Amino acid sequence: MNAQTRGVAEETRVLVVEDDRGIAESLVRGLRQAGYGAEGVRTGRAALSAPTPDVVLLDLGLPDIDSVEVCRRLRARSDAAIIAVTARGEEADRVVALDEGADDYLVKPFGLAELLARIRAVLRRRRPAGPEILRHGPLALDLRTRQVLLDGREVALTPKEFGILECLAADPGRAVTRQQILERAWDAHWYGPTKVLDVHVAALRRKLGVPGLIETVYGQGFRLGAVQDSRERS
Repeated sequence: MNAQTRGVAEETRVLVVEDDRGIAESLVRGLRQAGYGAEGVRTGRAALSAPTPDVVLLDLGLPDIDSVEVCRRLRARSDAAIIAVTARGEEADRVVALDEGADDYLVKPFGLAELLARIRAVLRRRRPAGPEILRHGPLALDLRTRQVLLDGREVALTPKEFGILECLAADPGRAVTRQQILERAWDAHWYGPTKVLDVHVAALRRKLGVPGLIETVYGQGFRLGAVQDSRERS
């Protein structure tokens, strides 16, 4: 992995601070399926003693320490993104949490898709912009414009095809499983047939037209293979 793609593929650590065991386990499971490194704790003391994560999902109804105080202490010692979680009607608590350093808040009940969107949003605001262009041999992906160039020629891709290629280009040479591609290019809770991925990969290969660029790793998934640019191939 080169320096440019390392930041894209780097795992983000999320700490779920929630005293309800069932909710906490569900959130941790969903976050892990979406590619995050997630751990859960059930008290404010445990949150304050845990290794510093990238994102804290902080319930505002903890049993041991006032959650706003936990938010204040976390903010004083780290630059982790903090998302406060409240029940409906607790507007005053949300305001105080935001004043004490929370970056955003979620109101229960909420779906995993909304949580993932909020995490991406707070990370964009807190982290310096990552690389906007991924390169691999003759291939270049512009993540901002969603444009793909091959030997300087633009290749028109569908959103799903771009998502597949982005998954592979984030770490060229590493095999990405079918499930990982489906969860990232489709949805974290994709339960449809995996055959749909083969159809899109076949179309992507035809459009790119470079033999060996997208390799099948039998029993695992797909990866980007080593290819030369047009001058070296001619």
